[in-house]
Order: sequence, then C-alpha cells, then structure tokens
Amino acid sequence: MMGNIALKSAAGRWVMAATIMASAMAFIDGTALNVVLPALQQSLDASGAALFWVLNAYLLMLAALILIGGALGDKLGRKKIFMIGIAIFIAGSAACGFAGNITLLVIFRVVQGIGGALMIPGSLSLITSVINDKERGKAIGTWSAVTTLVTLGGPILGGALADAGLWRFIFFINVPIGVVALLILATKVAETKDETDTGKIDYPGAALIAVGLALLTFGLLRMPGKGWKDIFVCGTVVTGLLFLGGFIWVEGRSKNPMMPLGLFKNRVFSGCNLLTLFLYAGLSGGMLFVSLNMIQVQHYTQTESGMSFLPFTILMMLIARFAGSLADKWGPRIFLTIGPVVAGIGLILLSFIGQTNGYRDYWTTFFPGILVLGAGMSFTVAPLTATVMGALPDHLSGIASGTNNAISRIASVFAVAVFGALAGLFFTGMLQQSIQPLHLDPASYKAVMLQAGNLGNAKVPSVVQQSLHQQVINAYHNSFIAAYRKILLLSGILGLAGGVTGFLFIPSSMQTRPGA
Repeated sequence: MMGNIALKSAAGRWVMAATIMASAMAFIDGTALNVVLPALQQSLDASGAALFWVLNAYLLMLAALILIGGALGDKLGRKKIFMIGIAIFIAGSAACGFAGNITLLVIFRVVQGIGGALMIPGSLSLITSVINDKERGKAIGTWSAVTTLVTLGGPILGGALADAGLWRFIFFINVPIGVVALLILATKVAETKDETDTGKIDYPGAALIAVGLALLTFGLLRMPGKGWKDIFVCGTVVTGLLFLGGFIWVEGRSKNPMMPLGLFKNRVFSGCNLLTLFLYAGLSGGMLFVSLNMIQVQHYTQTESGMSFLPFTILMMLIARFAGSLADKWGPRIFLTIGPVVAGIGLILLSFIGQTNGYRDYWTTFFPGILVLGAGMSFTVAPLTATVMGALPDHLSGIASGTNNAISRIASVFAVAVFGALAGLFFTGMLQQSIQPLHLDPASYKAVMLQAGNLGNAKVPSVVQQSLHQQVINAYHNSFIAAYRKILLLSGILGLAGGVTGFLFIPSSMQTRPGA
C-alpha cells in the first residue's frame, strides 16, 4: 500500500537516505560550479561564453526531459527510473571529471542532465508515495533541509577544491555517493508506481515537450551573444514555442496524457508553480552574480567565496525541517507569503554593495543580505515542496514533482539567459561612459570594448598604454558593479513577486490530500 510507512521506521529511513543522497549529488554540482568557474575557466582556457554553457548544458537537458522522467517513474516504476537516472548521472559525472577540454565538458554535462531528469523527480515522488500522510510534510521538510544543507555546502567544498587546483573532484565526488544510493535502493527500498494507470506511454507528448523546451531554452541561451534580432535566435525560440503549442494540443486530446492539463485547474498547484518560477529565477540569477562579484571584482579567494554562504547553510539546517512541520499545523500560506518576500529583501540588500576591501569587509557588506536571504528561503523551501506535492493525488506524485522541478530548472535557465543578456547591456553601457574620459585611440577603444563579454573577468588588452591600465581595470570593475546592482535588484523584485503569488494562490490551510 502506498503512503503507509512511518518516517522513523527502518523502511522510511532507508527511503530518506537514498533520496537525500541522490538529490544532494545532483544539486551540489550547481552551487559548487558557481564557485569553481574561474578555476575551471583558467584550467581549460575557456571563454566567458563557453563558461556559461558549462552551467546551461546541464540545465537545458534537465528542463527538456524532467517532465518525462516524472511521468516514466509513475508508469514504469519510481525506483526503477530513479536508479537508471542515478546510473547515468554518475557516469556523466565521471566523464566530466576526466574532460580534457571545454567542449568535452559541455557534452558530458548534457549526459549529466539526462541522468538528472530521470533522477530528480524520483526522490520526491518516492517520499510522497511511501511516507504516510501525517508525516509527509515533515519528511519533505527533512529532505529539503538536508539536501539544501549539502547543496549549500557545495560552495565551501568547491572553493577549497578550486584553490587547491582540484576542481575536477566536484564531479568525481558524485561517483561514490551515487553508488551507495544505488545499493540502498536495490536492497532496501520497495518499488512503487501508479497501479491505476494501464495506458501506454505518451510518446508524442514526450517528444513534443522535449524538443519544444530544448529549442526554447537553447534560443534563450544564445540570445545574450547574438541578440533578439538574430534570425537563428528568433527562429529557435519561435519553433520551440510552436512545439510547446503542439504539446498542449496533443495533451488535450490524448487518452493517456503525460501531463494532464486539468492539473492546472488546481489553483494551489498552479500557484505553487508560478511562485517557484518567480522565486527560483531571482535566486538563480542573484546567486550567480554574487559569486562572480566576490571572486572577479572583490578579490575573494574561491574558498572565501564558498564560506560566505555558510550563514545561508546554517539557517537552512536549523529552520527548514521544522518549517515543513509548522506548515502542516498552521497552513502554508503564511510561509509562502512571508518567506519569498524576506528572500527578495535579502537580494535587494545585496544589490546595494559597491566596491569593497575584500573579505575583511564581508560582515558589513555581503553578510546581512545573505543572512536575510537564507532566512527567507529557510521558511519557504519545505512548505513550498510539501504544498505542491500535496495538491495532487498520490498516483500523480511523479508528475507533480517533475512539473515543479521543471519549472525551477526553466526558471534557472531563463534567469541565466535573460540576466546574462541584461548584464552585458548594463556592463557595456557603463563601460562606454567610464572609458570616454580616457581618450583612447580607436584600436585601444575597440579592444577594451571587446572584453565586455567577459564581464568581471575582463582583462586589459595589451594595446592599451601601460599608464592607463589601472584606469581601465577600474572601469571594468565599476561597470560590473553597476550591472550587478541592477541584476540583484531585479532578482529581489522577483522574490517579492513570489510572495504576492503565495498570498493570492495558496490557502491558509490544506485539506486532506486528494486521492489519499
């Protein structure tokens, strides 16, 4: 029987151990990579554009396939698809660790993304379908707290490894974790699937959603370098939207849809996903630029940058698990209103930071914003996850998890693409103003402006007079800070929008789980 296992039972503990290990393995890469990007860029002699693709190749595949992963788990067996995803993910991780150039690394990140798409929905789906109703919020809170703790420990680990010249171990560490998770699943966890679903897999829908999301996200990721007027960018985005329109048309007529459109008639489910879109777009864009600012402009070491997020980690460890239990008692609305608003305020506080004296100024510059952001996210993550999973019946847990995870990944892709483009525009505009008083000759001016695509990693071209080098460096730093401030302000506004969405869509109390 589904949903009848106690959280503290042996079976419940094994399920929690396997799902937490696999999820943490997937999530840690994202946060650790933000910190090790400079070391990776230097080691593989990668351009700024190629560096973003190391992040986005994974996110693109995740966004394109994660709905399929959730649906396959419901139909074919959640444990089976979960284990296949873990196996693919650890194979991709090992390959990333051995990659000899940036092109191979991007290709192997695609493999990781495929594994992640099959793996990530399975963790929450297994918890939701196995743990009993009364403890489900606490179980999801525990999952959220521990995975977020490990995930946010990623920057600390990544910074230490990068400073030691061992950035490749960010990928290698996934292998033993994944193997242990597979052993636990194979020997200690029972299979679950939707026993009421006797229909065939929705292959047309799967193909349309995969191609549509891949084309749309690929076009958006190309937009910062090519611009919206580029025919390839426009064509890719429009074609992706057409495929997604075809997906909606097919799902509305299919006898066995991969994603029943009726799910979005559920106000709570729709509201949770809209909140997720706003909040995670703001969080992803904000945290990426905070990391780049620390390392490239404020001269933090990669270890110092990683340690800077420790307050966030501690708050998640102390609060997130209990927030899930409190939401069960008091209802999710208060948490999903105040939490995103506080997180948004934290991002806005971070937007006020200018040029600092490095890590010695951390406590009066980055610390307050990170602390407030951490408090907001600590009260949001578990209630949001529990609410979105509780909005649908047990037999749709894979689709619920897959949809919400897809939204969060799409939000990250959109944030990197759109904020990357905006940062380039803001940086270029400020740089033009900053270097105008220097009266550079045409060749030097062109060379300086060509570096704008590297943002905070921009280097003074050799053609520039030596006497002007420091002034050009200052111009680069001032231009990045100007762009950073605007990006963090926009990120904060998205967090506030998430809070408004929570207030409007989420009820003050949740009824008994549908279909439970």
